[in-house]
Formats: sequence, C-alpha cells, structure tokens
Amino acid sequence: MASSKPSARPTAARRRRQPVAAPRAAAAPAAPVMANGHVPGPKAPATETPTERLDRLVQTAAAPAAGNLSPIALSLAFVDWAWHLGASPGRQMELAALAARLAQDTWRQQDGSESEGIGVHDDDPRFRDEAWAQWPYSLWRAGFRNAEAFWRTASCVRGVSAHHTQLVDFFARQWLGMLTPANWPATNPVVQQDISASRGQHLAQGALNWLADATHVPTPDDVANAERFQVGVNVAVTPGKVVYRNQLIELIRYAPQTDQVHPEPLLILPSWIMKYYILDLSPHNSMARYLVEQGHTVYMVSWRNPDEADRDLTMDDYLKHGVLDAMAAVGENSGSKVLHAMGYCLGGTLLAMAAAALARPAGVAGYEHLPALQTLSLLAAQTDFSEPGELGLFIDESQVSLLDHLTQGQGFLTGKQMAGSFQFLHSRDLVWTRQMREYLMGEREQPNDLMAWNADTTRLPARMHHEYLVALYLKNAFASGRYLVDGRPISLADLEVPVFMVGTERDHVSPWKSVYKLHLLCHAEISFALTNGGHNAGILSEPGHRNRRYRQATRPADGPWQDADAWFAGAEQHEGSWWPAWQAWLAAHSSAPVKAKPIPPRSALCDAPGTYVMKRYAE
Repeated sequence: MASSKPSARPTAARRRRQPVAAPRAAAAPAAPVMANGHVPGPKAPATETPTERLDRLVQTAAAPAAGNLSPIALSLAFVDWAWHLGASPGRQMELAALAARLAQDTWRQQDGSESEGIGVHDDDPRFRDEAWAQWPYSLWRAGFRNAEAFWRTASCVRGVSAHHTQLVDFFARQWLGMLTPANWPATNPVVQQDISASRGQHLAQGALNWLADATHVPTPDDVANAERFQVGVNVAVTPGKVVYRNQLIELIRYAPQTDQVHPEPLLILPSWIMKYYILDLSPHNSMARYLVEQGHTVYMVSWRNPDEADRDLTMDDYLKHGVLDAMAAVGENSGSKVLHAMGYCLGGTLLAMAAAALARPAGVAGYEHLPALQTLSLLAAQTDFSEPGELGLFIDESQVSLLDHLTQGQGFLTGKQMAGSFQFLHSRDLVWTRQMREYLMGEREQPNDLMAWNADTTRLPARMHHEYLVALYLKNAFASGRYLVDGRPISLADLEVPVFMVGTERDHVSPWKSVYKLHLLCHAEISFALTNGGHNAGILSEPGHRNRRYRQATRPADGPWQDADAWFAGAEQHEGSWWPAWQAWLAAHSSAPVKAKPIPPRSALCDAPGTYVMKRYAE
C-alpha cells in the first residue's frame, strides 16, 4: 500500500528537462509570452471610444445570423480556397473528372440496385431504414453521399492554409447536412410512411413542436418534461455539505457511506463551462456517489455562475480561488497533509496548471502550505492545444475578436452564445436528425438527466474567456512552457506525481490524441485509459452501463515515447466501465483505510448541492 508521504520535489536535472511538443506553426514567438499571450481583451463600455463602439455594434449585429461565428473568418477561408482553385486548372480538371465519376455512380441507382461505387456508404442513421434502398430514394441517397465524397476531396487545394482547408471542408458538410433528402418530406420515405400511417397527425404535431420552438412558448408536454429533473431533488442528490465558499466556488464534501475510508481525500474539479453535477447526476450514474461508496472522501468544486460584475475575473483568479483555495480548504477540513485531485475537461486543464505551478521550486506565493498532491487524474482534459480538433476551427484571431465584442457590452459570454459552436460539431445528431424526428414525425425528444444538465448553462466572464482562448488555443502557451503564474512560466515537465488520464474515442471537444500528448510533456508515470463514447457519455460510464469498453496501458516514469496509434494497437482492451480501474488505481496510491468520520457540523455552511449551482439567468 502506498504511503501518504508527500512526493519529493523534482531534482534539478529533472527540472531542466523541457517540453518536447511545439505549438502550432502560426503560434507565438519563442520569447516568453507576456501576460500569457494576451492581445487586448474586451473593455468595459465606459472606456470605449465612439469609433470602437461603432465597430463593436456593427460586428455584433451580424453575429447571430452566423451562429455567433465570425463571418470574416468564414469569408477569408472561402476566398483563400476559391483563389487557389481558380489558379489551379489541373486541380479543376481532377475535380471535374471526380464529379463525372460520382455522377455516373449515382445514376446507376436509377434501377434501384445497390452500388458499391465511390462514396456510397450508410454510416448516417437517417438512411438506415430499408425504404431508402428503393428507387427513387436510393438515387437521392447515393447522390447525397457522393456529394459528400466530392467535397471531402474538393476542399483540399494546394496552397490553401490548413485552417482554411478545414473550415471549407467543415462548412461544406454543414451545408450538405441541411440539404440532405432526409430533411424534406417529399424525399424522405420514412417520413412519408409515417404521414400515411398517422393520417397526418404526426406531421401536425411536428408543426406544433416547431411553433413552440420558434416562439419560445413551450407546449404543456415541454413544461412537464422540463420539470422531470430538478437539482437537489432527483439529480445532484448525493448527501453532503458545503464546507467552504468564496466569491468563485462552493466546496461540497460528501458524507461517508462506508465504515472505513482511505485517509487521503479526493478533490474533484469540474469544468466551469457547465454546472458541476454532470459528475453527480442521478444516483445510478453519479461518479461522486460511486467514489464515496468505494470508501473515498470526496470533495467537489461547484463554480458560481458569473454575472456582469465578474467581467474582470481572470484565469489567475480561477486558478487561485478555484483550485488552490479549494486545496487549502480540503486540507483544513479533512486534516490531511496530502490529497488526490481530479479535473474534468477545462477543469482538468486548470488543475494541471495548478499542479505544474506548485511543482516549481518556488511554488505559488501565498500557497506554501497546501496539502501535497498524491496523484493527479485528468478526464478528457487537454494540456497541449496544438491539435484541438474541430472545436479549434472556431477559434482564430477573427473569432476571438468577435467574441470580445460580444462580451464587451454584457461582461460575459452566455451559454446560448456558446451553444452555437457545439451544435455545429454535432449538427447531424443535434440539429438535423432531431428536427426530422420532432418537426416531421412529431416525436418530441424525451429528456434524460444528461440532457437536463446540458440545458443548465453557465456564463463565462469576459476577461477570463478571452485569456483562455488566446493563451491556450491561439498561443498554446501551457504546452510550450510560456504560460505565466505569478509572472513566472510553468512547465508540466516539473510534475512527478502519478497521473491517470482518460480520453474518449468520439470526443469533438478534447480529441483523445490531443489528450494523449501529455505523454510528451510530462515524464511522470501515466496510466492512460481510452473509453468508447463521446466527451460526456464516455466519462459517464458507470458500472453496469451497456456496451461500454476501454483500453488501458501504463507508461512508467521516464518511460520511452510511444505515439498514439502505437499505444492504441498495444493497449489491452477491457469490457465494461473504466470507473473500477480508476478507483483501484486511486486505492493503490492511498494508505490503508481508517474509520470514517462524519462531516463536522461546525464546518457545514449548508446542505449539498449548495447555492451556487442554483443560480440561473434568463437568456
């Protein structure tokens, strides 16, 4: 059984080792990036000049029509692609020949036969019904799939920047997704059969669903469904107390549910983009409840939903008041000199920053007596943002400027303004498939606890939002050793504590190969688990969940580098949830269990889930 003695400080030789990974090609200069790479962020309206206000009003007026994406960035991508294609007659000839072959392949569907031709495949669930195999629907389906195949090739033109190529490809798919024959009653055989079977009643109900969404006046069923999951009633109900509160967080300590517990507490840091209780949903899939039932003393950070007065909160505020103050409170409340820490999504990124800052020889001023980290667990959390996946398509200088304008007047970014980008990432499932079911077939989607949590959005303070986009996504300052805490850079190479990481196979927010890059930046022991599912569903993988599997392998401290594909080929696959494997890892790095103690009444400020999680705004 591992000792609870704090890990030793890194040796001088180990501290000199530098991160291997480099930032994106277009990233910042080699010198340290002052103020974490900030460009001037959003101002308070009172400090704007008249001309600056004019610019802001003009640019933000057009933003909603483009889903709060920068129309300038999209236009530049298209112009870059169009000019290079116009100057490439050879490429035009190649694409014309490809279009002719795909058109010929599509035309072969006129007799109703199935073709194995170029571009025809059925991974889209909207086309899996047998009715799509009949003419003329098979012809339309084949034409749509071949159009997708054409644009996958046509978006690649030599000389176009990689970012613009990705944007053209992505938005060509978005446009085709809107025009798919599955979206229209006249070309969708499944919808036509449903209209006939229901004598048009389902289509009429779909029209009412559309009217309710368009006017924002919910139907009675919508109202009833919205009340099915309530915080503190049937979600976020693991018993506990709020034991600490500052201007940014509440700290929940969950009550013990076993006679004995491991003496080292576990601090959990969720992402601040959404409410904390994704890790404490219904009792059957609550990670917090599961860990408490396994004999761990669990503390959970609940972020406050900011308002206009919080516009100047910074990343440093989130690091110090969100992470370091929480660590200090855990130490004081539990009496432990060491703790485990876990971060999810951006909470994991922030936790890694705090761990790197504390691992420096000088640590962080004012936080010299925190409990030492025994282990570090990072779930779907990136530390290197050089390849952030499709979410990175929406983050460039033009987009950051637009977001600064959006937040300048209101002091924050709303959850609704954030939602547009995430819907683009899953447009087939979140937009078009949903609208086909709800508007054409009248099947209102039945909510579940995860959907209810997803609708419970939070805001992001203007300055913090600007800083994390610029420092992490644009400058990749953390991975390159140029992110500053207390005016000095931090490096993941200073970490020595064992690390447990989780990636998810279908993650569009934190792609698993990007998460995996911590192996390049840190020389500590890393146990990496890759689970099926997406960014949220892959993490909510409780024991007993059907069709769950994961791969896992451990690289020892100072072990050799292995790229992600080689790791995937060699990692052993396991059926079931990854939670028991993580829990066993935590237990193996903990001391022998001791008698559980109740939460001291004098430390309880209120019952869990607390007050901050209840703060909502009409948007």
